[in-house]
Amino acid sequence: MARWCYRHRLVVLLLWLGALFGLGFAGSTAGTNYADTFSLPNTDSTRAYDLMKKAFPERSGDTDTVVWKVDDGTVRDESVRSRIEPALAAIGEMKGVGEVTNPYTARGGAQISENGKIAYAQVTFAEQANSVPKELVQDVVDTAQDAQRGGLQVELGGQAITRIQEPPTGTAELVGIAAAAVVLFLAFGSLFAMLVPIVIAVFGVGTGLLSTQLLSHVTNVPELASLLATLIGLGVGIDYALFIVTRHRRSILRGMKPEEAAVAALNTSGRAVLFAGGTVCIALAGMLVMNLRFLNGVVIGTSLTVVLSVLAAVTLLPALLGLLGTRVLSRRQRRRLAATGPEREQASGLAVRWSSNVQRRPRSIATLAVVVMAVLALPVLSLRLGATDQGNHEASSTTRQAYDLLAEGFGPGFNGPLQVVTDGGDADGLVSRIRSTEGVAQVAAAPTARGVTVIQVVPTTSPQSEQTDRLIDTLRDEVIPDAGAPAHVGGVTAVSKDFATVTGDRLPYFIAAIIGLGFLLLLVAFRSLVVPLTAAVMNLVAAAASFGVLVAVFQYGWGLDLFGLGKEGPINAYLPVIMLSLLFGLSMDYQVFLVSRMHEEWVHTRDNARAVRVGLAETSRVINSAALIMVCVFLAFVLSGDPEAAMAGIGLAAAVALDAFILRTALVPAAMHLLGNSNWWLPGWLEKRLPHLAVEPREEGEEREEEEAEARTDVPHARVPDGGAHARVPLGKGGEAGSSVVHGFVRGADGQPVEGAVLNLLSQGGRRLDRVTSLADGSYIVAVPFPGTYMLTVTAPSYAARAGQVSVSDEPLVYDVELEADEVDAVN
Repeated sequence: MARWCYRHRLVVLLLWLGALFGLGFAGSTAGTNYADTFSLPNTDSTRAYDLMKKAFPERSGDTDTVVWKVDDGTVRDESVRSRIEPALAAIGEMKGVGEVTNPYTARGGAQISENGKIAYAQVTFAEQANSVPKELVQDVVDTAQDAQRGGLQVELGGQAITRIQEPPTGTAELVGIAAAAVVLFLAFGSLFAMLVPIVIAVFGVGTGLLSTQLLSHVTNVPELASLLATLIGLGVGIDYALFIVTRHRRSILRGMKPEEAAVAALNTSGRAVLFAGGTVCIALAGMLVMNLRFLNGVVIGTSLTVVLSVLAAVTLLPALLGLLGTRVLSRRQRRRLAATGPEREQASGLAVRWSSNVQRRPRSIATLAVVVMAVLALPVLSLRLGATDQGNHEASSTTRQAYDLLAEGFGPGFNGPLQVVTDGGDADGLVSRIRSTEGVAQVAAAPTARGVTVIQVVPTTSPQSEQTDRLIDTLRDEVIPDAGAPAHVGGVTAVSKDFATVTGDRLPYFIAAIIGLGFLLLLVAFRSLVVPLTAAVMNLVAAAASFGVLVAVFQYGWGLDLFGLGKEGPINAYLPVIMLSLLFGLSMDYQVFLVSRMHEEWVHTRDNARAVRVGLAETSRVINSAALIMVCVFLAFVLSGDPEAAMAGIGLAAAVALDAFILRTALVPAAMHLLGNSNWWLPGWLEKRLPHLAVEPREEGEEREEEEAEARTDVPHARVPDGGAHARVPLGKGGEAGSSVVHGFVRGADGQPVEGAVLNLLSQGGRRLDRVTSLADGSYIVAVPFPGTYMLTVTAPSYAARAGQVSVSDEPLVYDVELEADEVDAVN
């Protein structure tokens, strides 16, 4: 498929453009129908809501609030009324506004504070907040705030008002893309190579968002899904393209033609991208374990965007590479390639020095990494789940100021009243008991309708306060049972508490599911028990540390003023589920990319220290570049103006940064050095029963090599009559020696023979075909099953391991090996 896309690049590009513009036209015609519905079956707040729905018809429109305060006198003064009443009348006459409740009417006395300094009016729109035109909302805000003067402050709050405070759509995305572009340019040194991953991400996210928008008409998709889909899609889209383009550029530099390089990149890194994308989708689908309908739409939107991002990476990307040809390299690289020919790529620089340091000091580095992660994780012990509201908005916003004015005039609990709903029983007795309960500021019962009475309870504390949570528990566990009335506690504050409780109760099952899934995937991929166990522990450590950062910033308030992120409060209850899903998926990507290179080296040399050192040296730069791009994209969402988006962005940025820069770069390789060869241990009985999962494709001709290997199994071996050497040559089925041999001497740099050096003959796919040990004079001989190209690796104590390709014909090949003192020597 990669070759077809490369050769038919214009067709592929036109198909993607047609899909993007076609979905864009359909989306603009149909509009959106996001449904932010929380369904919490078998919770007390849901039972209260069901009773209220039975007794009172649901109000069709969103209700927002206009609040005003005077510095001198009272809000009843004629000078204040003469400015406020005309404004409220003008708002009430606007098309799209259904009703305005005025505190200056006979029944409006409760809308004025006791000291007469603060009053409010409620504006009910004809539509829900998401459907109210922003122009209408802006007209309401302008008309109300035009009534301001010196000594008279007017602010507005509510969901519809919040929508017009958001920065222009796309600001955060553009900043994230710009930051990613800088990182890509520094990594590639080429403008065209920089643009390719960005184009892939734009197509993947664009088609994903538009498809999600259309799906919102046929299933419940919350508006949050579009935000998270953008957040995830940009990150994985750029990262996946980065992996493929890096492999493509490397192949061109090593002498391959652009078309063959593209095919090779898609056949290797492209397969890894498919595996990684599938893993992320499986991790996102793990949210279904929570059995919360609210998250189902999030799974649909985010998974669809990831799938389309992967599809763009494996189809559109080779087409773009075909259009660019060698221009995917920088000018300097193209000139050097033309002047000196293909180069032998070798890990060098900071990555090699760091890898060598980790090998020399694994205990110190592991201890330091553990201490850092433990310190960052400490705040997680005080994690409190809840929900953000307008009290968490930035201090200068009108919604935050309206929230604060209502709290000042009517008490902190006024912004989140509780509704105690009773269906029969002694409602008056219940009201009396509630009024005498500690933590209750006001109680008022509405007239009974259809046998249902709604009692409005205003707490003395704010909706996000722990005391308010305790009051809800007291009402449910003590006050209502003692009153003997069949009642339930509802309202937005009670719903938020129930949602946090349900999420917290189900979270352990969710964590067990995704950690168990990751363990099984890595177990099958790397044929090891220790590698997936290490990865599972690292995932838990990364999650704890990233949540610690989240608690420190948003719950303790550290740095909120610096970033202009509003007021501290609890962590959104749904965020741990979403963050864990993404962290699991992304960390699996990095783990597979890192450990697969280590595993390849281990298969070649059976030298764990070298495998870990080389794997880290050759992959750390790409992993860190990919993680840095993710961090830039996620942090850009701090600029979105949405506290929920900012919380998700900072949490995910912290998770990715800690996972890539501390765990995968330091703690994982240090732990693998300390564990030694046990990293790759797997019981024989389990090895036989596990299915084979190959992320990388099998090399050409490997199947033939396996057949030859099977033919050589359990057949006699002949001693080679060459100076008494003890190397052996397997005999074929007919008793004749194999097709050929490779033989020679292993010597040190001083020319002295090296005894006991271990030589492995490997297929191009990495499977061992023969293994011998050099003799006292340094001589060796390995059997070759048939003519072809193989990898010969040599390891010996106190020497740097060596590896190289050998091309063998029908005749024996003489191949002498010179070993040097131990040093970092990346195998290419």
